[in-house]
Amino acid sequence: MGEHRLTRITTRTGDDGSTGLADGTRLAKTSARVAALGDVDELNACIGLLCVAPGIAPALATRLRAVQQELFDIGGELSLPGRALLARDALAMLDTDISEWNATLPPLTEFVLPGSNEANARAHLARTVCRRAERTLWEVARQEGDALSPDLPRYLNRLSDWLFVLSRLLARQHHNPETLWRSRSS
Repeated sequence: MGEHRLTRITTRTGDDGSTGLADGTRLAKTSARVAALGDVDELNACIGLLCVAPGIAPALATRLRAVQQELFDIGGELSLPGRALLARDALAMLDTDISEWNATLPPLTEFVLPGSNEANARAHLARTVCRRAERTLWEVARQEGDALSPDLPRYLNRLSDWLFVLSRLLARQHHNPETLWRSRSS
């Protein structure tokens, strides 16, 4: 199976409303698979913004860069149907981080609002984009069945949890209290 790497930015081949996958297949730009590619790409950009947020520790930036690589692997799998690229232990690594981080955080008593600080807000933004990308991947799975590894939407499901716990950790690390939702009925 031949792979097509991007060698030119302006190809004009998408002017008809289609786009090419890495295997040469052309799809409508409105297809679920292409939408999933866009959502994963947007999520990767959000993670990049989080990497450079003020106060992000170098070790955390390194971990975030590893997540970006995993998201690129997911994009690769979407561009090369049938090819497995996401590392088998990627999901387990997220679970490990979540467990370790949660152990340092107080229990939640209410819903939290994004924006305790800039890094917290960026993590929440990435979380919401991640949820959308997950929904889009489940739509690809619904439409295409076995053509999509179930590990991909599972990874994004866990990654959104990871980003939520990370947002809480970032609020705490920067000595900002989490902003809790207050019900108007309370």
